[in-house]
Amino acid sequence: MNFSGFSNDDFDTFKIEGLNARMIAIQERIRPKFQEIGQLLTDELSTLAGNEMFLHIAKHARRTINAPQDTWLAIAANKRGYKQHPHFQVGLFDDHVFIWLAFIYELPNKTEIAKKFLNNLKTFKEIPDDFVISLDHMKKESMSIKEINMKHSLERFRDVKKAEFLVGRHVQSNDPLLTDGEAFVSLVEDTFKTLFPIYKLSL
Repeated sequence: MNFSGFSNDDFDTFKIEGLNARMIAIQERIRPKFQEIGQLLTDELSTLAGNEMFLHIAKHARRTINAPQDTWLAIAANKRGYKQHPHFQVGLFDDHVFIWLAFIYELPNKTEIAKKFLNNLKTFKEIPDDFVISLDHMKKESMSIKEINMKHSLERFRDVKKAEFLVGRHVQSNDPLLTDGEAFVSLVEDTFKTLFPIYKLSL
């Protein structure tokens, strides 16, 4: 594995002014790293799932004015796209890396998935305390799984059209773990394995 971790330069990408300049930096600094770790993670998830999983790297193709605040790779069971499917993500904002199992608003069967989750709340009780929850993939903020009202969050995910549900880990940009490629990939694999029962429940 060539991946040696993430550097300050990777996070500083999001301080670059202008869409074109920032997109060039994303393409040159971050995408090659996503390609390196993405294939490893896709193979791992394919083994866990017992079927082929596919790597998608964010292109930000719809952007014409505003530069992206974050970038990511996504892994889903669909070759053509990931947003309408439960998917796994690894990505960067300017101050942290996020590792998610993501259920975003474009899911056509969001309501059914939320109902399954609400009927199996005990599955969420098995998630370790260092995990976090986000209810909007566009925002940097997350809440500790220890503190969040899981039932209320899942009811909102069920009832509000634009509501989302993401569960996983954050790693702050100054965490030494990020400079160790092998340790970081190991953390991501551990995170995905922990979340896999929830992924299976959503199918």
